[in-house]
Amino acid sequence: MQVNMHEAKTQLSRLAERASLGEEVIIAKAGKPYVKMVAYQPSQQPRVPGLLADSITISEDAFSAETDRVIQKMFDDSINSGNV
Repeated sequence: MQVNMHEAKTQLSRLAERASLGEEVIIAKAGKPYVKMVAYQPSQQPRVPGLLADSITISEDAFSAETDRVIQKMFDDSINSGNV
């Protein structure tokens, strides 16, 4: 089923119900398919904590005041250049 954005806004509950029952709902923008609404399927595999424990390292200075200053400068520079 395909509906336009306006109909999706006004009929969201009805469309969500249909999607939850297995129907694929396509929401169109300007007549072109834009997003697909489908029923949520939880992961079948349980999460395994620590899977990357041996692959990730944190440097000694990761939480230092100097590192905080460098990150703050990067953030400020990004805002000032309009790259946010």
